[in-house]
Amino acid sequence: MLSGLLTDSHVMSFEELPARVGDHAATAGFSDVLIYLADLQRDVLRLFTGAGKYAAPAPEGHPAEVPVEGSVAGRAYQYGSITPTGKRPHSWWVPLLDGTERLGLLHLAGPADDEDMRDAMLSLSSLVAMLVVGRRNLSDTYARLIRSGPMNVAAEMQWQLMPPRTYADGRVTIAAGMEPAYQISGDAYDYATAGDVVHLSLFDAMGHDTAAGLTANLAIGACRNRRREGTGLADLGDAIEQEMLQQFGADRYVTGILADLDTTTGVLTWTNRGHHPPVLIHGGRSTRLLDCPPAHPMGTDLGLPAVLRQEQLQPGDRLVLYTDGITEARTRGQEFGLTAFTDFLLRQHTDGLPVPETLRRLMRAHLNHHNRRLQDDATIVLCEWHGPHTFSTRETASLAGVPLADS
Repeated sequence: MLSGLLTDSHVMSFEELPARVGDHAATAGFSDVLIYLADLQRDVLRLFTGAGKYAAPAPEGHPAEVPVEGSVAGRAYQYGSITPTGKRPHSWWVPLLDGTERLGLLHLAGPADDEDMRDAMLSLSSLVAMLVVGRRNLSDTYARLIRSGPMNVAAEMQWQLMPPRTYADGRVTIAAGMEPAYQISGDAYDYATAGDVVHLSLFDAMGHDTAAGLTANLAIGACRNRRREGTGLADLGDAIEQEMLQQFGADRYVTGILADLDTTTGVLTWTNRGHHPPVLIHGGRSTRLLDCPPAHPMGTDLGLPAVLRQEQLQPGDRLVLYTDGITEARTRGQEFGLTAFTDFLLRQHTDGLPVPETLRRLMRAHLNHHNRRLQDDATIVLCEWHGPHTFSTRETASLAGVPLADS
């Protein structure tokens, strides 16, 4: 099953994927093989049966769309666990994961219910996820499937530029969220690894238009370029500013947090460029703001010196970066507020949810608080440090809510 699908994958389009997966899965005894992919806001799971000449009708009894909240399939998606469908014997919802990025679910029916079958399901779902990720960025079909409304140009640029919304290795788990997903203007985030160091950055550009999106894109591009050329954290903000001044003069600016986490020691180093201070969740029991005298926003050229601050993290601590759309958005004069924001994070941490699901629920609560109409971009980056030792693949998967085959 796997070798046949892998061989076919070298010359397979995204639109062919459902039919090819079904054909090869049948060689291992699987039937009712369906691919459901999560929408951009991770509210629903949509059935993908191909497109163009490869399009197929939805099988009878299988809805074209399943809600994440309040459904058996949605529970499998939220908790990342193989879940019986409850509709027939030996049929399951299987998480579709690329690393820790939750793409959706596979629906499978098999001839038995044992460990070998479970391992085969997980192996198949892992390969299908890799094939989806390898083809989605070139597929307009994928983009149309996961969207629920029109997207502005700034949002189109942002989603293509930024890294995946979830990442995990033996040292950290990172999750990011952005709303309004289809009308983003000036928010952007970035993260990257270099040896033992994990870099995190968050930007909020002036304005709520396409120009703000261009400003945020330039900030990310400059940040990556200068980091990769060896610019240290102390000088990174000024380097980004020089690129912005060269392009826009003093007409555009961006606030931000730039941070490096040494994963061998847990020492977090950061600098604040006119932005809201990060929040640290310690032990799932308390939160506090990380104080750092802010330098001027990048692009204003005010000459205020950048100050570096350090904080010793403990294993399990979660760092939260956010933009003002989270704490300052109002509904009938009432803010979601920093207190409600941090209280929500504490409650979800106590429930033991994986970082990506915690963030999904937070963004949903924030949208619901504002009747799903935000006046400003709301962006969050969560980073959990697992400790000074490197977790095994299985331990990391457990922390991130990822099921693994036993083989």
